[in-house]
Amino acid sequence: MQTLDHNLIFPHPSSAPDHGLLAIGGDLSVERLLLAYQSGIFPWYSDGDPICWWSPDPRMVFDLQSDEPMRVTKSLKQSQRNKGYIIKENTCFTEVMRHCALVKRQDEAGTWINDDFISSYSRLHELGHAKSIEVFKEDVLVGGLYGIDLPEKKIFCGESMFNLATDASKIALLHLVKSLKSKDYHFIDAQLYNDHLHSLGAIEIDREVFLSYL
Repeated sequence: MQTLDHNLIFPHPSSAPDHGLLAIGGDLSVERLLLAYQSGIFPWYSDGDPICWWSPDPRMVFDLQSDEPMRVTKSLKQSQRNKGYIIKENTCFTEVMRHCALVKRQDEAGTWINDDFISSYSRLHELGHAKSIEVFKEDVLVGGLYGIDLPEKKIFCGESMFNLATDASKIALLHLVKSLKSKDYHFIDAQLYNDHLHSLGAIEIDREVFLSYL
């Protein structure tokens, strides 16, 4: 594991062990974050700890080239029709991040989405690299997601999502899946396995396969 300094360089992501911890240190500058995502690396760490950079093997993705990249249940279809949700894009990016920071996650204390994260990713959003999908109910934000868009690679790097009403985050994800699939994207990068992502249709692929698309 390498300790980063001010130089904008990462070790090759394939050199990380399977759990994915590649390097520590560095900063959350726009330039370093873009280099990381374009290289198949992402930051994830607890508040108060040094920045940790990851490239796990295997990688969790939604395969947008498959016929059914996301599992759409009968109840989700009913929510689409009956809940009166309004879907928007990039209208309140920072608010989406702040909601994501409040999500309670199993086996995690606190959140990695601290003020430094929010500031850096909001800057990426201002520059057109970070995007959000928002779900509203009667002008109230009730769900959404955000991530880093790599259009030249046809990959969207999903970061986090939140849900304050029935199926709202799933509605946001389904909107993103349909939008990216229509643009012939390869993957939504979901990073690490968890049961919730698996239930939505995400699959694991070898790290080297994922990196080959970058």
